[in-house]
Amino acid sequence: MLAYPSGVDVSSSALRFLAARLRERRHALGTRWRRLSAGRQALLTLAHLRKAQPCAQLAAGFRDGTTTVYRYIMEAVELLAALAPTLAEAMRAASMKAYLILDGTLLPIDRIAADRPFHSGKHKKHGMNGQVIADPKGRLLWASPALAGAVHDVRAAREHGIIDALPRAGINCWADKRYQGAGGTVRLPYRGRWDSLSAGQQAVNRSHTKVRALVEQAIATLKSWRLLRKLRCSTTRITSLAQAVPTPHLANSD
Repeated sequence: MLAYPSGVDVSSSALRFLAARLRERRHALGTRWRRLSAGRQALLTLAHLRKAQPCAQLAAGFRDGTTTVYRYIMEAVELLAALAPTLAEAMRAASMKAYLILDGTLLPIDRIAADRPFHSGKHKKHGMNGQVIADPKGRLLWASPALAGAVHDVRAAREHGIIDALPRAGINCWADKRYQGAGGTVRLPYRGRWDSLSAGQQAVNRSHTKVRALVEQAIATLKSWRLLRKLRCSTTRITSLAQAVPTPHLANSD
């Protein structure tokens, strides 16, 4: 296999963050020597997550074995996932925000048609349901563990504890009509056909849409990591990947 120089559009602060955490882990484990330094392992992992390159291609570029590269990546992914903020930590960090925005997104997976629990009726494809919380400027604050794609957004929000956490934190949250029945401090648009709504209700819905639309920036931040655009791994690993991917971004946005 041929190897060639390439680049990856990830900030140097994300690289330094992951490299520092890997050095700490190696020190804690008493690791004496590895073929790749902590910095090179961090670069390898970020390249895989950002560009979705297969381990075989990365192994050729980093001049190491495919199995070893896979172990390097999995070690770093598990470390990042463990460092991901919990929902309680995200709520504390957002306590001074005027409000939050909640939305769900589908993380597409490579599954056969028989895998009905992973099929999203809304998106008409197989995937995993991920819940995203953004601040009023559309910045990503928290990404949830992944659930099967057939799970409805309001159910996913309840299972993750989002619906209960918001009123405890005293924070209002804007969401779309898929969160009907959420209650608490979740603010929803008026239901019904557009021509059946009053002029005042239509104005409220237009304003609500403008506010809620900013969550798409947070989802775009998540999906800028190409690995999450089409996952070809076991569904048991997707939660770790979904929480590992935004961790360097969240750590460097504090």
